[in-house]
Amino acid sequence: MSGEANSTLMIIVVGEFSVGILGNAFIGLVNCMDWIKNKKIAPIDLILTSLAISRICLLCVILLDYFILVLYPDIYATGKQMRIIDFFWTLTNHVSVWFATCLSIFYFFKIANFCHPFFLWMKWRINGVIPGILLVCSALSLFISLPVTENLNDDFRLCVKTKVKRNLTLRCCENKTQYASIKVLLNLLTLFPFSVSLVSFLLLILSLWGHIRQMRLNTTGCRDPSTDAHVGALKAVVSFLLLFIVYSLSFLVATSSYFIPETELAVKIGELVALIYPSSHSFILILGNNKLRQASRKVLCKVAHALKRRNF
Repeated sequence: MSGEANSTLMIIVVGEFSVGILGNAFIGLVNCMDWIKNKKIAPIDLILTSLAISRICLLCVILLDYFILVLYPDIYATGKQMRIIDFFWTLTNHVSVWFATCLSIFYFFKIANFCHPFFLWMKWRINGVIPGILLVCSALSLFISLPVTENLNDDFRLCVKTKVKRNLTLRCCENKTQYASIKVLLNLLTLFPFSVSLVSFLLLILSLWGHIRQMRLNTTGCRDPSTDAHVGALKAVVSFLLLFIVYSLSFLVATSSYFIPETELAVKIGELVALIYPSSHSFILILGNNKLRQASRKVLCKVAHALKRRNF
């Protein structure tokens, strides 16, 4: 791959990284300032802040891995550094997905309208259990990530990334098969929180449909605060589902490319696409949250005013 192409891809990656850090840091900063000011934090703000922090960490891991792959590929030769990167990538990836699922669940219980006793019981208790759910998700993600450090032999990267053509030994083949199995399993584990978010999305649609039908029967129209809340929650959840599908596919491309000789370009493009998910979803969440949206407008107005004064 030419140096010019590498430079272009690196500029795009740094741009995506900067945008993602900006959006997620804004969410965390606004909610933390509100927390300090009011001496308490709302459950939705706690989820958004936790999600923003996890995605900042995920962005940093992806960027670090990309830089090492492009600038210092020999660092991965022994496999020790690869285990460290893979551990933190797996950890931040699962934490981010679980926290996004917690957001979907929270939207479902706070906005949806059902008469089932279990739903009503959870709707009443959801605010109090959110901190515990986030802690459980963090612990579960840590537990899932541990096999990455325990089941990867030191000569793996040397086997699959060597530039010298040679016959692969039986040990190399075993390492590749073992690594592939672990990666596939860890990616499949994200299907569970993804499925929970998908179910929440479908139930929100069912709740919205029932709410609109009830309003039509009462001839009161179709737009009210509850309808708007349903639509806003659906936008946040469906954007997560679509972006996560793109992210998962790009991650699989980057992972599978390690087993095909001379495919570093596919790995780099896969990581470039993977950055879209944690970078762009933060801005969708900002636009869908009244407090964050108003804070962003104030910041933009101040920036525009400062630029206007500077020009004059």
